[in-house]
Amino acid sequence: MKPFVCIITLFVFFTLPLSAQKKKFTFTETKMGSPFNLIFVATDSLKARGIAQDCFNLIDSLSQIFSDYDSTSEVSKINANAGLSPIQMTPAMYNLVLLSQEAYIKSHGAYDISIGPLSLVWRKARKKKEFPPDSVVDATRKLVGLNQVKINKLSRTIYLPKKGMRLDFGGIAKGYIGQWIVDYLKNRGVMEALADAGGDIAMSNAPLNSKGWLVGVNVPETTDDLLSKKLQLANISVATSGDVYQFIVKNGIKYSHIINPKTGYGVSSLRNVTVIAPLGGTADWLATACSILPIPLAKKVALENHAQLLITTLEKGKIKYYKTSSFNKYWAPFNINYH
Repeated sequence: MKPFVCIITLFVFFTLPLSAQKKKFTFTETKMGSPFNLIFVATDSLKARGIAQDCFNLIDSLSQIFSDYDSTSEVSKINANAGLSPIQMTPAMYNLVLLSQEAYIKSHGAYDISIGPLSLVWRKARKKKEFPPDSVVDATRKLVGLNQVKINKLSRTIYLPKKGMRLDFGGIAKGYIGQWIVDYLKNRGVMEALADAGGDIAMSNAPLNSKGWLVGVNVPETTDDLLSKKLQLANISVATSGDVYQFIVKNGIKYSHIINPKTGYGVSSLRNVTVIAPLGGTADWLATACSILPIPLAKKVALENHAQLLITTLEKGKIKYYKTSSFNKYWAPFNINYH
């Protein structure tokens, strides 16, 4: 599972402005441990700057709810009460918990926000560059399983019944927040916008009369090399997951930061997963789940959630593609001028 949604960065390309009145503004701040890029179309730079600051303030507020790196956050308070008592959830937490519960069921347990205890074990392992003993992984794995967590929809409380259990919203929170920001901008009258939360991207209308935002996808096992084709997207979300940034190696095997809840270990298949879905949170959790599930089941789960999936792997030094039937319709024509 992604420690806090650390994923392969998607590269966004922009077409030249087609209007003298409207302009595209780009703002970037570090949020949730990675650059958060906000791009939208407006006519006034001063107003655009104010709107962007409001967005970044909103991101900070949401991070204080969902980030387990913040000891004062709502999720940290829930984790601190594991084995002690139920905790009342704020509306934002309640909504994300329900979405995460739905993701757990739909992914056959591959996406699981109760992964927190294993996340801690592997964070320490990567930091120290020491592979944890099997006995530690096996013992920790017993604390994981969203089916054990008590969610009361009437009282809107959540209870982690075992001491040491922890929630970790890595793999869903950044996409969820990116979508929240795009929806917030719509309510502010900004209809052409893109929110890139460290590679989890949500977007509204295409900018400046173009046919879509242009998004590039990494070649597997690289940080800068892109596939020759680009995605052309609007009013949709996209997320890509892979192991190029965070992993640990043992006996020549590369274990990703994306943890399989059922085994307790990081996935070792060298694959990049790109998901195009209606909403940012959905694209985010699907990217994690489809990194864990067998490829045929990953494709099935993506389609069941109205998403399209591309899995790229390196096999004997060559790129191999696995994709759902309608993924191809999102590729941009080769004659588009990239800027």
